[in-house]
Amino acid sequence: MSETTRHAAGLAPNPAPADLPMSGIRVLDCATFIAAPFAASILGEFGAEVIKVEQPGEGDPFRKFGTPAARDTLAWLSEGRNKKSVTLNLRDPKGAEIFRQLIAKADVLCENFRPGTLEKWGLGWEELKKINPRLVMLRVSGYGQDGPYRDRPGFARIAHAFGGLTYLAGLPGELPVTPGSTSLADYMSGLYGAIGVLLALRQRDKTGAGQYIDMALYESVFRALDELAPAFFKIGKLREPEGTGTTNACPHGHFRCGDGRFVAIACTSDKMFERLAQVMGRPELAAEDMFRTTRQRLARHKEVDGLVAAWMHSMSRDEVMAACVKGEVPCGPINSIADIAEDPHFAARGNLLRLVDELAGEVVIPNVLPRLSDTPGRVASLGPALGADNDAIYGDLLGLSAEERATLKGAKVI
Repeated sequence: MSETTRHAAGLAPNPAPADLPMSGIRVLDCATFIAAPFAASILGEFGAEVIKVEQPGEGDPFRKFGTPAARDTLAWLSEGRNKKSVTLNLRDPKGAEIFRQLIAKADVLCENFRPGTLEKWGLGWEELKKINPRLVMLRVSGYGQDGPYRDRPGFARIAHAFGGLTYLAGLPGELPVTPGSTSLADYMSGLYGAIGVLLALRQRDKTGAGQYIDMALYESVFRALDELAPAFFKIGKLREPEGTGTTNACPHGHFRCGDGRFVAIACTSDKMFERLAQVMGRPELAAEDMFRTTRQRLARHKEVDGLVAAWMHSMSRDEVMAACVKGEVPCGPINSIADIAEDPHFAARGNLLRLVDELAGEVVIPNVLPRLSDTPGRVASLGPALGADNDAIYGDLLGLSAEERATLKGAKVI
């Protein structure tokens, strides 16, 4: 994307990679799908050199996940951003040896094999830190590197269930649903993984020694469940599915407007409800003998929600939003991606980034987060073709000759 196009889209100019916070850091990403690779992507957005290490002839299975594009998938083009791709068979002793050479020149390794797999290949933490004592290693797995379930396979859907989130998702008494039908646990674990890497690099600055980060998918989910644990262990409260509302505030949920579209509303204080009552043209609802306090509203929550629902249903979503915004009532549209594509705030914040791939054409992806004022991250490229950087990495970085590379390729090592 040219700078002219970036400015037209409301985006900050791309800084030079050398100016970014993670410049000078080399990351090896030998993981698959989302969690650990997402951590590597975040580091890459802020200047790290990320080398994706993939199985020859196959690559990361995420290349085949989601909507097909002219090459790979749209999911891969988005999530493989800013990475270089090399192919390497870690199961082959020659491949393992090349990997050790890469480790010697790396700062960070991101992996998500089932615990014990890298150790089986002679590439576990104890071996790798001998090669590079400064190495920071992110290890993401379903259940972590220890514990009785360590050997079980893990995926985001399983992490949502095991970590306690799925139990809360859905309507009371009905089949639990997948929160958002997304790989939420993968992305959350990737975020925590990136934080772990940054903390370990900071510690390395002080001591010169690396360390590994042990991240279980379910743990990132469990960490985000507010008072679930303290309320259970303190007073025995077993939180159940609450549908579109909550037992802590009222009205606080989702409502259908007259045009069939939906909004979310959050009245988390008595002052917020008083404002809503004014907006509804029913100020008497906030009287002392009605619903002034949260306790009063929760005790008659079905009645309160019914009154709000009837008011919402009398207007279109745009009319509801206009009234709530004017009255300073916390209310937001429940957006589809089609709504997001047309929303002026998403545009003004530059949340959607347009890049062009030679084969796939223009691809719209989520922009970089977080936003730094002086050294914002950037997306320089979409997900690479499989093995696109073999010559550059193995030739320029490791010094393997063209003849050596050809021999390794013929043996399916690379």
